[in-house]
Amino acid sequence: MIDITVGSTKRSFDIDDPELPNWVEDEAFTSGGYVYSEKLRRSDYEEELEALQLELVKLQAHRAETGMRMIILFEGRDAAGKGGTIKTFREYLKPRTARVVALPAPTDVERGQWYFQRYVQHFPTSGELVLFDRSWYNRGGVEPVMGFCTPEQNAQFLEQAPAFEKQIVDDGLHFFKIWLNVGQEMQIKRFHDRRHNPLKSWKLSPIDMQALQKWDAYTQARDAMLAATHSTYAPWTIVRSNDKRRARLNTIRHVLSQVDYADKDEAAIGEIDEAILGHPPHFLNEFGS
Repeated sequence: MIDITVGSTKRSFDIDDPELPNWVEDEAFTSGGYVYSEKLRRSDYEEELEALQLELVKLQAHRAETGMRMIILFEGRDAAGKGGTIKTFREYLKPRTARVVALPAPTDVERGQWYFQRYVQHFPTSGELVLFDRSWYNRGGVEPVMGFCTPEQNAQFLEQAPAFEKQIVDDGLHFFKIWLNVGQEMQIKRFHDRRHNPLKSWKLSPIDMQALQKWDAYTQARDAMLAATHSTYAPWTIVRSNDKRRARLNTIRHVLSQVDYADKDEAAIGEIDEAILGHPPHFLNEFGS
């Protein structure tokens, strides 16, 4: 049995039980103050996504022609939808110039280096897009919560990250930081699905199971991280991801809307859903954790 606190209520559940508890099923979609009660219809999603992916292909051609370099990093709690969003971005892009970087735990050599060093070596060259599935912000969230770094290392990271990112932007890279925000009951529902779906079971790790019981600690670490590293030159974008379809569409819209490229179709990009995508601190405060 796993004991957790949801809001102010103590709950227990057995993730090995194939039957999802009613309190999870009933609250999952609207957890965290989510404003929609059901998913975007698949037909609407696929129509909007096709138009946006065509714009991404146009942007790819523009990058190749101009040498534009782009980094998009994706952060969020486990099961927030990072991998699926990245997959949607890359579906019709050339893999050689739209790379995913998802680094394992650092080696002994890497632990002895400058913290940012192992990430810098994966930065894009001319014409490339690099998508980080987790990034140097491990030190802002997972590491301090799970005890993988010291409080001093965490504090040093929060001080150094803005200066590091200013160098990225000053060097001409187009740089995006995306935080996918998932509600607590929805996270539990997705973990349960991974546990009981053989095709997804590899996604559930012992660290994930520990994280279930550290929701509040992750919230505190997230808030401290966002407060220290949200800047005018490298702002955080918060995407509420209980509905993966709306999250993916609005994340792509956001990136496309911030970049100029040949034959850009503003009508195809459409309008950002302000109930789904915003910026800290007001966006998190308004809609909950």
